[in-house]
Amino acid sequence: MDKKKQLHKSLPWFLLAAILFFVCFAMDDAFAASITAGPGTQIPSPTETGSLSCVIDGENLIVQGNVTGDRSNPAYYDNYLYLFELDAHEDGIGGRADYAAWINRGDPVSFVLPLGFGTEHDRLHCSFVLAVFDGSSYHAISNRAYVSNPEVLALNKNPYQEPTSKKGLTLDGDMMSDALELGVANVSVSMTFDQLIGEGIDYNYKGKTYHFSRKMVESYDKIVSAYSAKGINVTAILVNGWNDAVPQLMPQGIQRVNGANYYMFNTSTKEGTETLEAMSSFLALRYSGLQGSEGKISNWVIGNEINNQVWNYAGPKELIPYVQEFMKGFRICYTSIKSISSNDRVFFSTDFYWKETNPTLLNYAARDVIDLFAQMSRDGGDMDWGLAYHPYPDPMTEPEFWDDSNVQENGISRVTDSADSYIVNFQNLHVLTDYFKRQELLTKDGGVRHIILSEQGFTSQSPTRGNVEQIQAAALAYAYYIADSNPYIDTFLLHRQVDNIDETNINIAVGLWNCDMTTPGVVNATSRKKAWEVYRDIDKRKSLETVRFAKEIIGIQKWSDVIPDFKWKAYE
Repeated sequence: MDKKKQLHKSLPWFLLAAILFFVCFAMDDAFAASITAGPGTQIPSPTETGSLSCVIDGENLIVQGNVTGDRSNPAYYDNYLYLFELDAHEDGIGGRADYAAWINRGDPVSFVLPLGFGTEHDRLHCSFVLAVFDGSSYHAISNRAYVSNPEVLALNKNPYQEPTSKKGLTLDGDMMSDALELGVANVSVSMTFDQLIGEGIDYNYKGKTYHFSRKMVESYDKIVSAYSAKGINVTAILVNGWNDAVPQLMPQGIQRVNGANYYMFNTSTKEGTETLEAMSSFLALRYSGLQGSEGKISNWVIGNEINNQVWNYAGPKELIPYVQEFMKGFRICYTSIKSISSNDRVFFSTDFYWKETNPTLLNYAARDVIDLFAQMSRDGGDMDWGLAYHPYPDPMTEPEFWDDSNVQENGISRVTDSADSYIVNFQNLHVLTDYFKRQELLTKDGGVRHIILSEQGFTSQSPTRGNVEQIQAAALAYAYYIADSNPYIDTFLLHRQVDNIDETNINIAVGLWNCDMTTPGVVNATSRKKAWEVYRDIDKRKSLETVRFAKEIIGIQKWSDVIPDFKWKAYE
């Protein structure tokens, strides 16, 4: 009997069909390789593009999308599309061949994978790309899709804690009673990741135990629990200082640099990204407000003035790779926070240099960073991010901001009412909020994103005039009224409670209190300034009487003459 007939007769029909399928699949790949990978062959670029999204649905991830483009070059393609899973530290597929799933070309682009939340195989921080095969390697044809709805996992789904007013304060030392007497509704605390690693507190994350400094964590506990228990809204500012003891947190290939105060989070290595995931998850859970936690943090600011590498050093970089690197760390923190407290707000921070005329590889225009960040967020799965802005006077050594348009550079005013203004501060704050009404900056729901003013202050010491405490107090009143009357500003966090010695030595004495200049490194408040009284009353109707003196200093008759929609207009 013919051997082929014997084989056909002896095998069940479904097993024979399976063999034929895999033989054809192998021949398809072999054929593609034979005609695309020969010596001197020029592999054409993929002519198809894909778009992916990734959402959590129960215990699974649903990755969906579409593919468009020309399939006219069969030499490049086989008959399949491949889904690759990328860890947070990976920049792309590279030479990998371990795709997570595949579909037939022409099938709906839809994949279901287990999320594995809370396990060693947790995919919460992973991303996915669609790829094609050229016979020898795989090429991404889609955006990189991240989980876009981490909030569905949250244990705390309570509404956002709205503060009783916009008035806030950067804390100095152990002066809670003073903050309460001022009546602040918001406070900020910096959390330095380089000091968080230590001993005393163990935290298990994805099957690995991380060790955190009990001393440092308990210092945060004291602040967060005390203020949140009083109904005061707490903002945490997450930064990364240099620490030789924790090289896994430092950007790869970067040495300590004089003049760099903080550094970019390390997201280029597996250990660095996993450590950042663990740290952000630990803090989000500890300060979630859930039973047994250590108080509630409602706002999280990732990094500080990221458009200036003095405050977020990563080494000289063009704008796009710099923002890409920052985005990776931001998204890790955002996803960790939102997966625990769904309605917490997450921000990044810029200074007031809105449109740099001469950007370098170390500093960038705030507007350019914002625009690029927004685009990258949309491409990866849009986040509900906000902006923490710092609208100081120009220069910071003089408190008057209402005449900053007189400051010129190359014959052009540094502060104007244009979206192209070099600086945006309190004189032209509407430029910032008007800009955020642009379609490309709106949230997924079509709303204007949250903006907080997380750092600003007004000096009481001028390099040319000496003591200017009265002008400082007038500037504080005017600035707060501007922010309080702008519906797109959520919070006004005054920097700072007490003068800092180093800042005061360069005429930046922005505290509400004078300090003892003989105790470097120690905050010793000595006497209150006029600005303290102003700030105590500023969010109340009676402030109109308290700040009456300021109108003559500024040169106005009524606040409503210079502040659109002035909150207390009916009582002037």
